[in-house]
Amino acid sequence: MAWISVCRLLIAAALLQTVFSNVVDLNDHNFEATMTNNKLVIINFYANWCRFSQMLTPVFEEAARKIAEEFKEGVALGRVDCEGQLGLAQRFSINKYPTLKVFRNGQALKKEYRGQRSPEAFLEYVRGELSPSLKNIEEHELSESISKRSIVGYFPHTNGAEYAAFDKAASVQKDDCQFLSIVRDGAPVAIGVHSERSVVAEHTYDGDHSDHGSIMSFVTDRCVPLVREITFANAEGLTEEGLPFLILFHQPDDSHALQVFEDQVRKELLPLRNTVNFIHADGEQFSHPLHHLGKSKQDLPVLAIDSFRHMYLFSSNFHEDVRKPGKLKQFVEDLHSGKLHREFHYGPDPTEHPQVEQAAPSIDQGPDVPHLAKSDPPQPSPSSVPDLEDLGREHQFRGPPKSAFAKLAPGKNRYTFAGQHDEL
Repeated sequence: MAWISVCRLLIAAALLQTVFSNVVDLNDHNFEATMTNNKLVIINFYANWCRFSQMLTPVFEEAARKIAEEFKEGVALGRVDCEGQLGLAQRFSINKYPTLKVFRNGQALKKEYRGQRSPEAFLEYVRGELSPSLKNIEEHELSESISKRSIVGYFPHTNGAEYAAFDKAASVQKDDCQFLSIVRDGAPVAIGVHSERSVVAEHTYDGDHSDHGSIMSFVTDRCVPLVREITFANAEGLTEEGLPFLILFHQPDDSHALQVFEDQVRKELLPLRNTVNFIHADGEQFSHPLHHLGKSKQDLPVLAIDSFRHMYLFSSNFHEDVRKPGKLKQFVEDLHSGKLHREFHYGPDPTEHPQVEQAAPSIDQGPDVPHLAKSDPPQPSPSSVPDLEDLGREHQFRGPPKSAFAKLAPGKNRYTFAGQHDEL
């Protein structure tokens, strides 16, 4: 009887939690309305059997309570039972539990929430997300206000559809670009892209200024960097994209090497951007991957590929070799063809066949070894030639350096992956 009473109490507590919960249970019927009615939505995609989902549940509940106390409207925390709502789980390609996706103005951000799982951390994150994404300035303040790549909008007033569409785009892309607005009475609406400290726009938007979707496409193409910086905060998200890294390690103040790398990527590798991620890293913070390559901070800049299985060094002389036409592109193509891995084990692929004297093999040489041509130089004695089996064993033992960044991908100490049913 006592056991039955305890079970009843637990069921009652669960029902009360559901009734008074500040977390919205999302399904196909209320999902779009929740997106429409809130500027910011954080969704916990979970599975009931996943122990990490179970651990997050009370934390997420408490976070929702704290957030609801501070923000009376405009923000919601929701949850999706991925087994009960398969359509929503598939729509957002959920492959691990719990996945915490963030939506601004109804659009899913590329970056998931990967911060600390505590009520206080969630609250602080929401505060940052709801801080103004669009800064209004005077025109004479423009040069001083542009601290990074910026999208600048000019408007006659702030109560029109054009300003609202620009503000909405700013809320979605504020992580990648700075958004500034200048209001001038009677001025025509204009949107331009400015590089750091430049008052002259390098690109201008010529579409419908009230069309949010069109503005978003324009902004996204120019805000998301071609070469992205990896940090310990975003490493998990970058590795989860699943594309190998072409990564430049550089001194934190070496803007020249970074610019050279970006120029060569833009010149040679744009057609390959869907097959590899172009990354740069502070070589002092990420010194451990350098050690995998047999390099140190004194060797910077260093360019390499991390395939998430192995690492491959581009060249010992970055500045000299990266500018050689086609060399960087060939390096990336050799990764995808398997040539980098193959050549590490077996040496350079043969590019041409030497002309040798045609003769029947001798008994000593065996059927696959031709006689030496008369013009061949004298060969070393057998005692000076390394044993091929020993070389093979050495390469198998050493192999290419193992990936350093695969360890930063989503791990089993934080997620349960789809297909790995955890009964704990």
